[in-house]
Amino acid sequence: MKLPNGYGSVYKMGGNKRRRPWIARISSGMDYDEEKDKYTRKYKSIGYYKTKAEALNALAEYNANPYDVDANRVTLKELYEKWSENYFEKCAPSAKRTVVSAWSYCNALYRMRVKDIRVYHIENCINDAYIIPNIGKEKGKKRLATPSTKARMKSLFNLLFDYACIHEAADKNYARMFHLDEKIAEDRRKNKKPVVPFSPKEIQTLWENIQIPFVDMILIDIYSGWRPQELATLKIENIDLENNTMMGGLKTKAGKERIVPIHFAIRPLVERRYRIAKEIGSDDLFNDEEGQRGTHMTYDKYRGRFKKVMSRLHMESHRPHECRHTFITMAKKDLVDEYVLKLIVGHAISDITERVYTHRTIEQLKEEMNKISK
Repeated sequence: MKLPNGYGSVYKMGGNKRRRPWIARISSGMDYDEEKDKYTRKYKSIGYYKTKAEALNALAEYNANPYDVDANRVTLKELYEKWSENYFEKCAPSAKRTVVSAWSYCNALYRMRVKDIRVYHIENCINDAYIIPNIGKEKGKKRLATPSTKARMKSLFNLLFDYACIHEAADKNYARMFHLDEKIAEDRRKNKKPVVPFSPKEIQTLWENIQIPFVDMILIDIYSGWRPQELATLKIENIDLENNTMMGGLKTKAGKERIVPIHFAIRPLVERRYRIAKEIGSDDLFNDEEGQRGTHMTYDKYRGRFKKVMSRLHMESHRPHECRHTFITMAKKDLVDEYVLKLIVGHAISDITERVYTHRTIEQLKEEMNKISK
């Protein structure tokens, strides 16, 4: 039976040892052959099949519900490369490192076609995940994924399959059709390091060692509540010394472009940083004049400087984001208004009346900020 024009075709490849000798293919346009001065038709194969009937059935299914044949063949590795190309342009370096690390443990599925991946493939990949480092103390040895890494792998698969569904490389997000094994979640909770705010004594130690490079940056954060990435990327154009405010923020709608009053205790520290930035012609409030890759500050640089300060002052247990937790702890202790505090640190406000109908002035923010004692 002759198939309709533009419908596609099936044919059998030569050789007797092929398990799936029948090809179903569709037309993908025309090519002009200059030597022969004529056009020849181009084809794309849908797949290979054991029988002619199976090939015809696949062709019928394609014509009933056409799809992108190239997307249908994409491997997980190819999908990740396409997705990450766009995703990495918008995320912070620390977030990029997290994704790259999680992806390295997904190696069992790199070459598998996205359309063939199912729930059990993803579950097995996560449960049995490992890498073999080629440098360091563990070089050549199998390193199993930690509970936290497995959780990040699950999040990455969620995002990848969202992208796959949008671009028709998958018809379902199988990654979102299951939850991590309870044991993994429990292990993650047990291994999660507790957040410990700086104690008043530790804050006093920081003030007493203000001459140490970057101690001032840590104190500014303790009295401002910025996320580490937000702190590191503050611009001098957003420092209003006349009105005593800073503006910045990342991550969430509530957190972006928020106003943070400059606490009286850190005003001299901010002024000094502002003056230095102007003197060296920098757009950034914080600069590392000894930096080997330019003076501008990044989260990675800040984290490195933070660790050195903590080591020197014997506070190794602290991490950069604990400055933010310290600020919130101090604010609550000194009875800063709950909604003003949320505005300052960039937390979403769930109360409809407060969010929609109450408009806080900058003066109110300053008044509440200065409730926090030094």
